[in-house]
Amino acid sequence: MTAKREALVLLPGFLCDQTVWEGQIAALSGVAACTCADYGTLDSLPAMAAEVLRTAPERFAVAGHSMGGRIALEVFRQAPGRVTRIALFNTGARARPAGPAGEEEERKRRALLALARSGGMRAMALEWIQGMIAPDRLSDGALVESIVTMFERKTPDLFEAQMNALLGRRDATGLLGQIRCPVLLLSGREDSWSGPPAHREMAAAMPNSRLVVVAECGHMSTMEQPAAVAAAMRTWLSGSPAAA
Repeated sequence: MTAKREALVLLPGFLCDQTVWEGQIAALSGVAACTCADYGTLDSLPAMAAEVLRTAPERFAVAGHSMGGRIALEVFRQAPGRVTRIALFNTGARARPAGPAGEEEERKRRALLALARSGGMRAMALEWIQGMIAPDRLSDGALVESIVTMFERKTPDLFEAQMNALLGRRDATGLLGQIRCPVLLLSGREDSWSGPPAHREMAAAMPNSRLVVVAECGHMSTMEQPAAVAAAMRTWLSGSPAAA
């Protein structure tokens, strides 16, 4: 008899879509029934999480990349009893910092939005990707083009909505210790946005977590190193899920 596949809801990050998860969907098709969320034009993380819950199965595993990881934490906050396990990739749990650091984050994001409006989404993506993937991967034309094309399919208005969601993110560090289901934390060793230190901090607060750091990998781990990410997810899915 074929084992029943676990329902797995995949949450893409900022300006991303199912493309970011294609390698994992293919690799895990035998063990997980995967669906990928779409947030529409929503402009807050709690609203995005509520939309995920509206369309998700009654019980499910959830994996989020970048902004999607923050949405995964909001999903747990809103419906902890429905979540069997959580995977958080290239993400964080802290709110936008107060003072100059937070102001600088907003300035950089708004500068990219201005470029998207004045020069188009492709021009913005070509600028943004410079710090997004591992430096050695910038010469990988196929990888770069797949990421740039994904962003190019979006609009400046969607950029602004998701930017506002991230700028308004609330602190989730107090939630981490409440998560008792199996947790996978994953970071790229060369991720300059949400690197290994942030993930080690989260792992220390989560009692049933496993941390994986992927070599030769930046922020776009699922596309830069799809096989390594899929292998980590397969191990995560093989453990006993949270009880109802």
